[in-house]
Amino acid sequence: MKIRVGIAQFAPVVLDLKRSVEKAVDIIKSASKKNVQLLAFPETWIPVYPVWADMGTYSQWDNEAGKKLYARLLKNSLSVPSPELTAIASACKKSKTHVMLGVNERVGKSIFNSLLFINPKGELIGHHRKLVPTHGERLVWAHGDGEGLRAHETSFGKVGGLICWEHWMPPARQVLHEQGETIHVAAWPHGKERHQIASRHYAFEGRCFVLAAAMILKKKMFPRDYELREELASQPEVLLDGGSAIIGPDGNYIVEPVYGKETLIVADIDTNRALEESLTLDVAGHYSRPDVFELKVHRRRHSGT
Repeated sequence: MKIRVGIAQFAPVVLDLKRSVEKAVDIIKSASKKNVQLLAFPETWIPVYPVWADMGTYSQWDNEAGKKLYARLLKNSLSVPSPELTAIASACKKSKTHVMLGVNERVGKSIFNSLLFINPKGELIGHHRKLVPTHGERLVWAHGDGEGLRAHETSFGKVGGLICWEHWMPPARQVLHEQGETIHVAAWPHGKERHQIASRHYAFEGRCFVLAAAMILKKKMFPRDYELREELASQPEVLLDGGSAIIGPDGNYIVEPVYGKETLIVADIDTNRALEESLTLDVAGHYSRPDVFELKVHRRRHSGT
């Protein structure tokens, strides 16, 4: 089956939930006009990937600016459900587009790094929370759970997704491989070489297409009253330089990494290739040993005590 897929390599409206949602809706509409059937956004696109987590000041104990920044991010994170999510779902329905969207998700006073999958009916059918925040991210996000580790049925095959360094968690990869993904969304903040390696490895290992989504982010995009402005001034102008790519089930690029610009990346793919490449490798089937290895997943959604 031939379909058209796309990656939204754009910057959000930094730390502004309302305007980021409006921009997401516009991007979905634009993608629909180009007949994109599945659109992927980068990691925590709404309202921004927290680049400040690894810059130093934010991690200092009892830092006033850091606390104010956390509160700001919390207030501008998306709740599930919410009017903001309804607006995005409505855009998916009007555009008849599947959308995988990376968001900062607010739950009470905590934030999760979440990946939401919305179908063309405007239904939220996938809701995954990043299992382990990486390094400095642990001062931003709570730990996720196994509830969202699922591949979801569509008219063109199963679609799943993982977030950033989850692609180096072998059990997480295998859980999705076992469900038979046709297309996988790899949500990244940017597309460094090691991220390209992980995305290509996932495509080869899973015999699936991979939409490796990364964002553009520059210093000038931050609001004037940004809490850590002095620290930001010492950083390079380009903080996240994109690097989105579309990869085939043989691990080779269909669209090579695109750097340095906000753009909609589009490609036509034939989903039958995922079956063809499975002749030589199926890690959930003929190239597996369930008599030797056993994998168990705890799927209970964590919701406090």
